[in-house]
Amino acid sequence: MSKNLKVAAIQQRCTPDKKTNLLSTETKIIDAAKDGAQLVVLQELHTSQYFCQTENTALFDLAETIPGPTSNKLSALAKSLNIVIVGSIFEKRATGIYHNTAVVIESDGSIAGTYRKMHIPDDPGFYEKFYFTPGDAKTPNESNTRCESGFKPIKTSVGSLGVLVCWDQWYPEAARLMALAGAQLLIYPTAIGWDKNDKDDEQQRQLDAWVTVQRGHAIANNLPVISPNRVGHEPDPSGHTDGITFWGNSFICGPQGEILSQADSSNEKNLLVDIDMERSEEIRRIWPYFRDRRIDAYDDLTRRYID
Repeated sequence: MSKNLKVAAIQQRCTPDKKTNLLSTETKIIDAAKDGAQLVVLQELHTSQYFCQTENTALFDLAETIPGPTSNKLSALAKSLNIVIVGSIFEKRATGIYHNTAVVIESDGSIAGTYRKMHIPDDPGFYEKFYFTPGDAKTPNESNTRCESGFKPIKTSVGSLGVLVCWDQWYPEAARLMALAGAQLLIYPTAIGWDKNDKDDEQQRQLDAWVTVQRGHAIANNLPVISPNRVGHEPDPSGHTDGITFWGNSFICGPQGEILSQADSSNEKNLLVDIDMERSEEIRRIWPYFRDRRIDAYDDLTRRYID
């Protein structure tokens, strides 16, 4: 693995048509590879509009297996371009068991691993508990190297990737566990946006919080963070709300939380950044957070609440 790694985060609009979305994704991946990207990260559920705005059993038809049509498409792209791709799939694991799954494709086209979203929200406009089963906390079969569970980095030719998904990004425990397990990058495919009824100042606070918490994970773990988000307005299929305006602002930051590149809130964008993969080692020698952790005093973290 070279010292410098060129990474790309793709910020994309999504239409109701899966083929159109995949074609757009393919074009953007090819463009990123032409610009030298060795690792390309896609946003959460990039093959469709964000269907969790409403609860509709017919939408389970969007789910697919892994391997399946989307992962096969990404595998062919990764192999032809000699790059690693992190994609996002509404996975049908079995009848009645569906996951929000990040799939990591190695540069030879093989599946390096998968991560099934662990924290599942259930809020107005984000009814994910209706669709997604949380990922398993532990791997039941350690010989199964493809299907990862819990907070376990996925090893690739470009490094060990701590892949998490959207709502996971608000939890310091997830980032820490990935870092403790040897992740060299933290990656957060995302789909998050504004309720149009919120006032401008509240929308700005939400966006600032989203960026700040992830920069905090970078700082606390001395790791770069890659966070692609979708952009554009997507209507509520039920018509009960005004839909969601996804705020974009995809970004990549370094291991001290420094912003290396950030998109705006309106336009599609390929962010491309050179990351120094040796810098985390240098930073950890100066800021030895792992050395000074009081693991003997953290038992209460496993409790829901301290009464």
